[in-house]
Amino acid sequence: MAWSGAALAAVPVDTISKPQSGVFNQVKVGYTANLEHIPVRDDKAGTAADLVAFSYVASKAPVTRPVVFIFNGGPIVPSYFLHILALGPKRLAIPDDLSTPPSSFKLVDNSYSLLDVADLVFFDPAGTGYSRVTDGTKPEAMFSTDADARQLTNLVQEWSRKHGRTASPKYLLGESYGTIRAAVAAQQIAELKEPQNLRGVILLGQALNIVETVYRPANIVSYTASLPTLAATGWYHGKVERRGRSFEQFMDEVRLFARTDYLVALYQGSALDVTEERRLAAKLADMTGLSAETFLASHLRISKPQYRNQLLKADGAVLGANDARYSGPAGKGDPADAVVPAVGTAFKQYISATLGVPADGDYLTESPVRGLDDWRWGATTPFSNWPYMDNIGKAMTLLPKLKLAIGVGYQDTLTTVGATEYAVSQSSWPANRTHLYYYQGGHMFYTIEASLKRLSSDLHAMIKDAGDDH
Repeated sequence: MAWSGAALAAVPVDTISKPQSGVFNQVKVGYTANLEHIPVRDDKAGTAADLVAFSYVASKAPVTRPVVFIFNGGPIVPSYFLHILALGPKRLAIPDDLSTPPSSFKLVDNSYSLLDVADLVFFDPAGTGYSRVTDGTKPEAMFSTDADARQLTNLVQEWSRKHGRTASPKYLLGESYGTIRAAVAAQQIAELKEPQNLRGVILLGQALNIVETVYRPANIVSYTASLPTLAATGWYHGKVERRGRSFEQFMDEVRLFARTDYLVALYQGSALDVTEERRLAAKLADMTGLSAETFLASHLRISKPQYRNQLLKADGAVLGANDARYSGPAGKGDPADAVVPAVGTAFKQYISATLGVPADGDYLTESPVRGLDDWRWGATTPFSNWPYMDNIGKAMTLLPKLKLAIGVGYQDTLTTVGATEYAVSQSSWPANRTHLYYYQGGHMFYTIEASLKRLSSDLHAMIKDAGDDH
C-alpha cells in the first residue's frame, strides 16, 4: 500500500477544551468538549500511535458517571458518522423524504445524545481522523483485528487514567466492523490486570457472524437468514400486499417460514418435489415482491445483491446496499452513498465552529485499508474459525455484570436482521444479559429520527440499569 507523507505525518492540532452546555433528553447538561491526544503503545506488536479523540465530559463528573467509547467500522474509518449523525451534541438531520437534496440538510441540536447519563469518547484508529502512528511504526502494522482492538483497549486505559475514571462504568459502542473491534477489545479489557469496570457492549449492525451470510450456493443458511431483510425491503417499497397485517405480524410470518419450510426445502436441494418448489416460489414471491418465476429460475435462491438489482428493475433502478430504502439509476453506484459527502462536510464545519479546528483537510475520513485482503483477520485456512462471537462469550463469562445490546436495521442488506437473530440463537451469551433491538432503516438506521429516538431510549435504559446495580 502506498501512503502519502501527509497521511503519515503527525497532525498539528493542539489539545482543545471548551465549555459547552446543551439539553439532552430534557436534561440541561454543562460539559467540556475536548480534542485530546492520547498516546498509546502496543508492546506486543512493538507499535505506537498518537490517538486524537473527541470527548464530552460533564462538568464535575463523579467517578460513578458512565463513559461510552464510540467508534465506526471499516476496517478502518473514523467515528464521524456516529458522532455527527447519532450521538454527539449536534447532529446532521436527514429528512425522511429520501429525495431531499443533501445540500439542504441542517445541523441541529441533538436532544437524543447520551450526555445526560454518560460521558462520550469518540475513537478514531491511527490513520483516520487526526490519529496517526508514531515512532517509526508502519501504518500496516495496525491492520489486524488483534492490533486494532488493542488500540481501543489502550485508549480506554489511558483516557481513564488521564481523567481519573478507571473506576467509572464503561461501555463499548461499535458499528459494522466496529462490532468485531468491540468484541475482541471486550475480551482484552476483561483480561486486564487493572480492572476497567466494563459494563456493556453495544453492537450496531453486527458483523460477528458475517461468514454465515456469505453467498456460496450451498450455504443455505445465508438465504434463510437474508429473507427477513428482503421481505422488510419489499414491504417498504410497497411490493408486498398488506392484507390487514401489521409490519410486525408480517415479519413474524416471514421468520417462521424462513426457519421451517424454506430451510427444509433448501436442504433438500435437487431432491425437492417440483410441486413443492412451485408452492414455495409463490410464497417467496408473496413475501418479497419478486416473481415466482424469478425464484424458480434461481432454485429458490435469491441473494441480497440480486434482490437489490431486481426489485425495481422495471423502473431502471437499483436499491442501496447500506440502506435499501434508497433507490437510484442502475450503474450509478450505491444510491445510499449520496448522503456521505454531506456528512463529512457537516462534521468538519461542526468541529471548526465548536472547537476552532481549521477545516483544512487534515481530518482523514477515508479508510487507509484498501480492501478486505489488506486486513489480517486471524484466519489462515478455509477451515479457520470466525471467532468473534466467542470473544463476547468469554468477556461475559469473565465479567458477570457485562450486558450486551445489539441494534439492527430492517433495511440493512450488509448486516441483516436474520443473521443477527441467528447469531443470538447460536451463541453462548447469557439470555438475561443479551438484548436485541430492531429499527426501521438501513446500516445507519439512526439517520431516521424516529429510529434514533428509540435507540437513545434503549441505550438510556441499558446504562441506567447498570448504574442501579453499580
